[in-house]
Amino acid sequence: MFLETTEIFTRSFILYFVVIDPLGTVAIFLTLLQKIKENKYKIAVEASFLAFLILLFFFIMGKSIISHLNISLYSFKIAGGIILLLIAIEMLLDKRSARKEKSVSSKSITTSVFPLAIPLLAGPAAITSVIVSSSSTSGNLMYSISHIFSLFLVLSITCILFLIIIKSEKFISKKILLVLSRIIAIILAALSIQFIIDGLSEAIKTF
Repeated sequence: MFLETTEIFTRSFILYFVVIDPLGTVAIFLTLLQKIKENKYKIAVEASFLAFLILLFFFIMGKSIISHLNISLYSFKIAGGIILLLIAIEMLLDKRSARKEKSVSSKSITTSVFPLAIPLLAGPAAITSVIVSSSSTSGNLMYSISHIFSLFLVLSITCILFLIIIKSEKFISKKILLVLSRIIAIILAALSIQFIIDGLSEAIKTF
């Protein structure tokens, strides 16, 4: 039981770290710092906490949402895998960062809700991932706690990275962060394909 829980925690941590993409988000946050006039530290903490609450909501309600819409878990896994694969390709081609930066206007950076909490941290990829994850816990409390704790840990790391960036924005290279983000994209591509394979395997068993 302990080994299974540890494995689930490790896999979920890697998944959430990849889809939330702290390094890529920090690279974008770095470009926003010059325009932010509010308390930067407060914004960093609030954005991370709000993102956690949003994703926690979808994790708790994920199974109900799928059931209410009469969507099978394997269908959601396949769809989620395809979406995550497209996002991974975007990240590899550096289109995701460009799209996110383009969506951020000077009027929208006065709050930690948009664009930091949504959509930079709690974006479509992260929401899809937590819904798929919540549906695969089979109601096991320890599995759910492992997922929630790994989610909290990833966003805590993100918050810490935000705070470090604020302190040392003059010494951090955005290019290095983007290179690391592309490496993470390769991991996301592999995870998304695994989602699709798992979904197809479950679908085949129903026929």
